[in-house]
Amino acid sequence: EDVAAVPPSAETTSSGLAYRVLKPGSGGAHPGPTSKVEVHYSGWTLDGKMFDSSVARGETISFGLNQVIPGWTEGVQLMSIGEKTRFWIPGDLAYGEKPSRPGAPAGMLVFDIELFGVK
Repeated sequence: EDVAAVPPSAETTSSGLAYRVLKPGSGGAHPGPTSKVEVHYSGWTLDGKMFDSSVARGETISFGLNQVIPGWTEGVQLMSIGEKTRFWIPGDLAYGEKPSRPGAPAGMLVFDIELFGVK
């Protein structure tokens, strides 16, 4: 639901990243641009096709925020531990309109991200 377009209830940053908190976190410190985070996520194209999901694999994933697409780097920094947020990430903050990475989805992408830990 609501992956086809950014809903009116979403907030949008100056870069064009839109988001809506699905479950509030515990507050406290937010990750920084190079923090290592542990998350669960699911990603969809605007036609509702899920293209990747740690939830479906049953394992959280950890990575540095400087090792992912710019939309994730920006968006996850807005989150606190325990928070689950849906992000609408424009193509220029994702893999682009014509991705050079084989198999990468094009255009705007939608991700649900739940933040479990920050190092």
